Amino acid sequence: MNVRPVHFEIEQRCKDSLGRAGIIHTPHGKVETPAFVVVGTKGTVKGIKPDDLEKYVGNQIALANTYHLFLQPGSEILKEAGGLHEFSKWNMPTMTDSGGFQVFSLGAAFGKGVTKFAQGQVREEGAGLNIYSKELATEHGKLCVIDEDGVTFTSHLDGSMHRFTPERSIEIQHHIGADIIIAFDECTSPTADYEYQKEAMERTHRWAKRSVMTHKNNYEALKKQGLYGVVQGGRYLDLRRESAKILSGMDFDGFGIGGSFSKADLGESLKVVNEILPEEKPRHLLGIGEPEDILAGVLNGCDTFDCVAPTRLGRTGTIYVETGELNDFALPLYKKINLLNSKFMRDFSSLDNSESPIGNMYTKAYLAHLFRAKEMLGAHLASLHNLWTIVNYTKKVRAVLLTE
Repeated sequence: MNVRPVHFEIEQRCKDSLGRAGIIHTPHGKVETPAFVVVGTKGTVKGIKPDDLEKYVGNQIALANTYHLFLQPGSEILKEAGGLHEFSKWNMPTMTDSGGFQVFSLGAAFGKGVTKFAQGQVREEGAGLNIYSKELATEHGKLCVIDEDGVTFTSHLDGSMHRFTPERSIEIQHHIGADIIIAFDECTSPTADYEYQKEAMERTHRWAKRSVMTHKNNYEALKKQGLYGVVQGGRYLDLRRESAKILSGMDFDGFGIGGSFSKADLGESLKVVNEILPEEKPRHLLGIGEPEDILAGVLNGCDTFDCVAPTRLGRTGTIYVETGELNDFALPLYKKINLLNSKFMRDFSSLDNSESPIGNMYTKAYLAHLFRAKEMLGAHLASLHNLWTIVNYTKKVRAVLLTE
């Protein structure tokens, strides 16, 4: 039998939920799921050496961003370097996203602080397609025009104009060479109305077909890279179901679940999708990765997760610490503390009482000093600790599933 370069093996199914423990097999090694995917947007996890990821974090897989690597250093340079693994010295399986979320952030959500969770506080004047104007084109990064064929946008770096189509996104990801690549999609604002969510979802489905054909036409890439499709539909369950059904009929190696959710309906939104998606293929929840969200995702059928929060919080002095309490699955609960709070200046207790190698090595007072002194070591250590916390929390979730 001809085995695909990326394929999924289920080890254990949960009795009372859609949760499962498994293994994603890739050309650069296996990923034991559920697993947290560490985000290295530009081919680097900010401020952390690749060997520190192995030594202090223990993650199995990392994700880079197609849009950012296209702009810097450029996909041709990555191709010449031998791909992302060789270029960045990432000795682990890798993923790239399609650039679709960047389309979203440059378009309807630009400057509005929209995340993948609906906050109910976002103004929607002008949401949807941005219309070209000279004034807008001169404002770097603010131009994004979506049409049936693809997306035209300006670089946030220098204002130069570029165009992504499904074919171009896949070609760039072929050059980058990640083990898992993702079909080009349109990610909408959480507060976009039903009609626009439906329009964007249907466009995503058409782009998905074109992404599959482009991938299949590159025989060398087909032997080395797996392709995921992306379920969309916003917060509307009927659209989510429709998207899952249509994408299930396409020849993908796995699926991403994208778009917008609210905290309250995250579980239900995932459940209706994962009850439809093929059980034998892995499912990745795009851009969400707080501990409580990971558990909800696992129980509703997701296998992998990525999120920038651990390092973004770490760089600004906020860390995850265990509260000392456990949830219903005997897993630790966490809170966030901001080390710039004055009370930590004389707090000589360990950073965290968990098994974190960084948490046990340094005190809150020391990191509070580093952040106040604007020493880069503070961001480095806090990021390492936060990544270890999320990665190992997800490993603990896996251990619970394996005992089912």
